[in-house]
Amino acid sequence: MRLETLLPLGKVDPGLRTPATPLDIFSVAESASLLEDLGYNGLVVEETKDDPFTVLTLAAGHTQRLHLTTGVTIAFPRSPTVMALNAWTLQKLSRGRFTLGLGTQVRGHIQRRYGMLWHPPGPWMREYVQAVRAIWDCWQHGTPLQFSGEHYKLSLMVPLFDAGPIDNPDIPVHLASVNKGMCAVAGEVADGIRPHPVCTPSYIEDVMLPAVRRGAQRAGRNLDSFRVCMKPLVASARTEEELVDKVRDARARIAFYASTPGYAAAFDHLNLSDLATEAHALSKAQRWEELPALIDDETLDAFVVIGTYDEIGDRIINRFSEVVTDIEFSIAVHDDADLAALAELTRTVQAADDSAARALITGRETPAVSAPEPVP
Repeated sequence: MRLETLLPLGKVDPGLRTPATPLDIFSVAESASLLEDLGYNGLVVEETKDDPFTVLTLAAGHTQRLHLTTGVTIAFPRSPTVMALNAWTLQKLSRGRFTLGLGTQVRGHIQRRYGMLWHPPGPWMREYVQAVRAIWDCWQHGTPLQFSGEHYKLSLMVPLFDAGPIDNPDIPVHLASVNKGMCAVAGEVADGIRPHPVCTPSYIEDVMLPAVRRGAQRAGRNLDSFRVCMKPLVASARTEEELVDKVRDARARIAFYASTPGYAAAFDHLNLSDLATEAHALSKAQRWEELPALIDDETLDAFVVIGTYDEIGDRIINRFSEVVTDIEFSIAVHDDADLAALAELTRTVQAADDSAARALITGRETPAVSAPEPVP
C-alpha cells in the first residue's frame, strides 16, 4: 500500500472549514523534503485555498522521488488545453512523478462560484479527459489535433504553442468519484479513482468498483495498473484524552457530509437514508449546531477510523487494505516524538500488501472486507 498526505501534516478535514493549522506556502519545500526522507510515496494538494499547481511546483523542485498529485483540481473551469499544459509542465519538472487528479465540483459551485453553465458531469468529464489526452498525444507524437465532441472542438496547434515531447509523457489521470456514473467514466478513460471520504470499504467494493469494471469493459481496457486512492476520515491523537476532541470533530464532519445530497448514495448503501434526509433538512434551516447529534457511535464507527498514534496505522490497514491501493494520512509533527511516530506509521502502512485490493479492482477475486474496529 502506498502512503500519501496533504499539507500541513496532520490535516484530516478535507476543506470543510478553516483548518486549525493552515497551509504555510513558504514551508512547502521543507515539508516535501521531510516526507521524502520519511519514505512517503506521495504528496497530494487539493484545490481549496491555494493553487495546487503552484504548491506542487515548489515540492517538485525540492524532491527527487516523492510522487506529486492534484487531489483534486477542478476540471471544468479550465479549458482542456490549459489543464494539459499545467500537467505537462509539472510532469517535465518532476521528471515523471506527477499524477493529474481531476474533480467535477457540484452544480452550485460550477454555476455560482465559477460562473459557468452546468452540464451532466459524467459525459462532460469523459470528453474532458479525452480532450486532454488528445492534446498530449499531439505534443508527444506530432499527431494532428483533431478533437470534436459536444463540449470541446480542438483543431489548432501551431508551433509557437506546441509544448513538444517530454521524457515521461504517460501522465496518470485520476477522477474524484462517489457515484456509479463517474466510476464508470473512470474505468473508461482514467487510471484511478479518488473516492470521497464518505465512501466506506463496502461501498467501494459493492458499488464503485463494479462500475469501474463495467466502464473498462465498455472501453476494452484492462485495470491491471488502476489505482484506488482513499483519503479516509480519521480521528487520531497522542492519547485517549486528546482523542476525545478529534472524535467530536469527526462526528461533526460526518453530519455535514450526510446533509449533502451529492453524497446520499454512500449513506443509502448503509441504510442511512433517513439520517441523510434529516441532516439535509437541518442544513437547509441553518441549524448546523444540531447536526452532530444525529451521528450515533455505530454510524461514526462505520465512517471513521479511530485510534491513538500507536494504533492508527494498523487500524487503517485493517479497514482499507483489501479495497484501496493508496491511503492519504499523516499526523502533525510538533516534536521528535511525533516525528518518530510518523516514521513508524509510514513503515507500517507501506509494508501492507495490496494484492487483495489489486485483485478486487480487476475482479479476479473478491476478498471479504474487514469489519470496522469498535469505537475506543
